[in-house]
Amino acid sequence: MSQQVLENKTILVTGASQGLGEEVAKACAKAGATVILMARSQKKLEKVYDEIVRSGCPEPFAICFDMISAEEKEFEQLAQTIAEATGGKLDGIIHSASYFYALSPLDFQTVGEWVNQYRINTVAPMALTRATLPMLKASPDASVIFVGETHGEKPQAYWGGFGASKAALNYLCKVAADEWERFEHLRANVLVPGSINSPQRIKSHPGEAAEERKDVAEVAPQFVWWMSEQSRGRSGEIVYL
Repeated sequence: MSQQVLENKTILVTGASQGLGEEVAKACAKAGATVILMARSQKKLEKVYDEIVRSGCPEPFAICFDMISAEEKEFEQLAQTIAEATGGKLDGIIHSASYFYALSPLDFQTVGEWVNQYRINTVAPMALTRATLPMLKASPDASVIFVGETHGEKPQAYWGGFGASKAALNYLCKVAADEWERFEHLRANVLVPGSINSPQRIKSHPGEAAEERKDVAEVAPQFVWWMSEQSRGRSGEIVYL
C-alpha cells in the first residue's frame, strides 16, 4: 500500500487522544491526511498533536469536545467549526470514541450507565455524521468507519448497555450504507479490531494477558485502507480485523 494513499484528504478521528483512536490518527497522518483530532482531554490531544507535527506529517487540527453531554445544536456548531477550519473539506470520519462502564449482572446496571453508553457509542456517531454529511457528500471520495465490538453481534451475559449500544451502531452503519447507495463516492462500514492492547480492552478483559492481544499498530493500517479510495465500492460491511 502506498505510503500517501490519504494525501489531500481531511479525516476526522474521534477518541483520538489515546488507544486505538490515537494510533489510527497517527497512521492516517503518515498516509498523507490532514487529521482532525477530537477528544475531551485537551492535554492528551496536545500530546498527539505535537507527535504528529514532529513526525513531519501534515499539521493536524485539534478539537476538544465532550460528546457525552452534547446536544444536537452543539454537534451542528461543531460541524460549523470544522467547516471553517478546513474550508468545508471533510473526506471521512473514524468513530473511535467509545464508552464502557464495567461487566456486571443486569440487576446491578443502572439506567444512567445505559444512557451514557448509548450516547457515546451510538447517538454521538449518528449526530456527528448527520451534522457533517453535507461536507462528506461534497467530497470526491468519502468513507465513514464505525468501530465495532464482537459483543455487538453476539450478545452475552454481563455486557448489557455496552453490547446493546454497539449492536445499535452496526444497525446505524447498515442504515447509512443503504441510504447512501446512490452516492458512489460515499460509504460506511464497521471495523471490529478484536483483542488489542487498548485502554478499553484492558478494562473490559482484565484477565487477558497482554501477549494475547494484538498491538494497536497492527490494525491501524487497515483503517487507512478503508479510508482510502482503494475501499471504494465497499459499503455496509462488518469487518473483523
